[in-house]
Amino acid sequence: MRSFILVVGMLAGLAAYAQETDTTEVEDYSQYADAELAGDAKRFATQKVLDQSPNKLISIGYDYQSSYFMDLAYFGPPNAQGLIASPERVTNSFNSGFRLAANVPVISRNNIIVNLGGNYWETRYDIENPENVTNPLALSLDRYGLRTMGLSTTIFKPFNEKQVLFVLAQADLNGNYSLADIQSLKYTRYSVFAIYGWKMHDRLMYGFGLARTYRAGEQIILPLFMYNYTFPSRKWGVESIFPARAHLRRTFNPRSMAFFGYELEGQTYHIANRGNEFDQWLPNNADDLELRRGELRIRLMYERSLKDFIWVSVQAGLRYNWRFNLDQGDFYRGFTGDQPYLAENKIGNPLYINFSINLVSP
Repeated sequence: MRSFILVVGMLAGLAAYAQETDTTEVEDYSQYADAELAGDAKRFATQKVLDQSPNKLISIGYDYQSSYFMDLAYFGPPNAQGLIASPERVTNSFNSGFRLAANVPVISRNNIIVNLGGNYWETRYDIENPENVTNPLALSLDRYGLRTMGLSTTIFKPFNEKQVLFVLAQADLNGNYSLADIQSLKYTRYSVFAIYGWKMHDRLMYGFGLARTYRAGEQIILPLFMYNYTFPSRKWGVESIFPARAHLRRTFNPRSMAFFGYELEGQTYHIANRGNEFDQWLPNNADDLELRRGELRIRLMYERSLKDFIWVSVQAGLRYNWRFNLDQGDFYRGFTGDQPYLAENKIGNPLYINFSINLVSP
């Protein structure tokens, strides 16, 4: 809690400092996004509105969550009296892990931009008194944690000065594996979304689309609404792809901005029976488990250029649990599916902080 309060204080102080004392001459990065072709050449819409936050080419970060409880369901066979045991409550002292990401343009022309990206995230758990814990999921998380790494491609295709298309395709390998013992590629999970939009002017872009994603912790197909808008004063703006994320932006100058909003994070993780934790619970299906993990991050962020295109990003907020259940195998349940989970778990909602250093695009 003390670390969270400290970070919130730092965010407020940095924002106040940026607003009141930053009088140095700064470079307006939005000028690059809105450069036009000379002469009679055909013009195309750019991918951003004025003062929109810069794209991160390379990001190195660290994520930390404070202590919270976990009520983990008993999912083994009934005891001799035919009774199912109550959930076991354990305390997780903290979560922590590094986050690495890259998103680099390989084709960058006025009429098309193609980026290739990669990412690696880890989440380590610290269960209190694991020697007194019997739930196999808690033991697995404490010993191995969770990891995700993946590859992606992003395509921005403008058709003219107004109509545009965004496409993202991503493949992720999620589980309790280690880098020295990576799990089979058959557990790769694929996501894709497409948004068709309109850039009405330099301060407004919106669009509609469809996504197949695991952000809510399991495979879902849902509609998307993109809305990026900068107010005429250029001090405030909105950046959103609903329902995945939405932020209100406060721009102090082109090198300093703050955000308030949320982002939905999640994946489905293959939980291998690495240390035989699940043998006595699921003797016949102990290596076919999927953890449906989805969380809503309500946050305050501050981003600032340290020098040229090197930016720092600090965020703090609440990590609200959306889903943390166990299934067997990967399948589409959708919004109306009534297939029961193998185990429905309840976990607390801790405070979190995140810090990253980023190389951004002009």
